[in-house]
Amino acid sequence: MQELEDRIVAEGTVRPGEVVKVDSFLNHQCDVTLFDHMGAEWAAHFAGRPVNKILTIEASGIGIACVAARHFDDVPVVFAKKAQSINLDGDQYCTSVYSYTKQQAYPIILSKRFLGPSDHVLIIDDFMANGKAMQGLLELCEEAHAHVEGIGIAIEKGFQGGGDALRDEGYDVDSLAIIDEIRDDGTLVFRH
Repeated sequence: MQELEDRIVAEGTVRPGEVVKVDSFLNHQCDVTLFDHMGAEWAAHFAGRPVNKILTIEASGIGIACVAARHFDDVPVVFAKKAQSINLDGDQYCTSVYSYTKQQAYPIILSKRFLGPSDHVLIIDDFMANGKAMQGLLELCEEAHAHVEGIGIAIEKGFQGGGDALRDEGYDVDSLAIIDEIRDDGTLVFRH
């Protein structure tokens, strides 16, 4: 998606550890018009799929998923929480994922009331690096016997292999911007 790539180049920065910082429009301050355009892209890619639920993980994926849901007949968005709270009641699905940016493992939790065998899920998230968070969401879907119709990612760090591994497993991964290389001078090379 050229619009997203242009924003990454214009406003993004590269931090040590190959961290791509895009907080001015994607995951701190949110450009809702851009999110809407991203949702339209995913709706076109996944057209004809029986998506009846969008799944993401807190926190940065929530805004993107909610705006994208408007392009899928306003299907509900459910998100996995990263910590147990008193608001989570009843039976739950739970797994653990490792965060590349936070450099730590954490649990992800989802109430069984919101995901089950009748669900046809589109998973949406802001970033994918090595795919660990996505593997956690896929584990929750497997445990719930939900059908994964596809995966929509705003920015994929292709050089870390997470998206390609999921494609090799047979998942339809639609990443709107795939960074294949970060050069020593901070220049980003996109896959086309």
